[in-house]
Amino acid sequence: MRIALITESFPPDVNGVANSVVRVAEHLVARGHQPMVIAPAPSSSARGVTGARSYPVVRIPSVPLPRYRGFRFGMPSARLTDALIAHAPDVVHLASPFFLGARGVALANQRNLPTVAVYQTDIAAYLRNYRLAWGEDITWHWIRTIHNGADRTLAPSSTSVSDLAEQGIRRVHRWGRGVDTVRFHPSKRSAGVRRALAPDGQLLIGYVGRLAAEKRLDLLARVSRMPGVRLVVVGDGPGRKEAEKALPHAVFLGQRGGEQLARIYASLDVFVHAGPHETFCQSVQEAMASGVPVVAPAAGGPIDLVRPNLTGTLVPPGDGGAIADAVGALVKDPELRQRYGLAARDSVAGRTWAAIGDELIGHYAEVLQGRSVRPRLAVAA
Repeated sequence: MRIALITESFPPDVNGVANSVVRVAEHLVARGHQPMVIAPAPSSSARGVTGARSYPVVRIPSVPLPRYRGFRFGMPSARLTDALIAHAPDVVHLASPFFLGARGVALANQRNLPTVAVYQTDIAAYLRNYRLAWGEDITWHWIRTIHNGADRTLAPSSTSVSDLAEQGIRRVHRWGRGVDTVRFHPSKRSAGVRRALAPDGQLLIGYVGRLAAEKRLDLLARVSRMPGVRLVVVGDGPGRKEAEKALPHAVFLGQRGGEQLARIYASLDVFVHAGPHETFCQSVQEAMASGVPVVAPAAGGPIDLVRPNLTGTLVPPGDGGAIADAVGALVKDPELRQRYGLAARDSVAGRTWAAIGDELIGHYAEVLQGRSVRPRLAVAA
């Protein structure tokens, strides 16, 4: 098949959308398909670090997002139309569609091209966190129009499937995310990393992800002050200064990747996440693949990933005290940490990107087979 992947984010961006699009495109190439990626152009300072790809990448003019200048959104233009026509795709894949994706689904409908829309970002929740709640209803209307204009919507968790159904979005199927179980592995645990981060032998409690308001890093304040514990924060983003103020005792490592990130994950004693708006939460899955027990809110993606009393602990969303209590119980019990960590690794062993990629190809095939039986819903271009 020839597939056009229209995405709102792509490397050098570091986030779940960009990472999953890369994994999908690489898997399609490995399976003999012909993907093309259409993505926003990076900032001028990042254009030299985008890297070579085994598939074509078409960049669309972009502008920085207000209040989050590290993220850019693509401006739909004739370049998108020309790229789509030139590739002549059998299927159009819309990754977290909003700006480029809206134009992409309109163009696909105009040309009677099958479409699969992948829901990955709870934009409405982000608006609330950035004090833009007045735009939530408008945003859901826009998302509903885009996704109901697609042949099929794929959502990453049971919670997101339910949320989309409640918002009137139809034809929703669940499709999760893969994890690199070779890169993220308990064997990457490093005595050197532990000495560098905890020179006095403290236990390492870690967070990996973007530093932004919706991640609620302030809820980790009690954890950061626990005796015998060192809180390690990996990542960057617009909320870094606020996080550093809220967590003055934590170690902030900035953005890390590759084998260095794998060693950090595996060297943790407990992984902790506080954000309640995760549609999936890939960092939880990477920590589990690394053999690390998890403490996370009982909301969104973590509900499907963490099995309480087996691989970690789920706590009430927004409750910093409950997070500290759950971490404290694991800090006091090394046997419990080991048992949870082993079970966590076992629970994700079959969730490889190859397996998830094959599931996606199956969705493409089903959409192609059933395409002729459903009337199209027009979407304004």
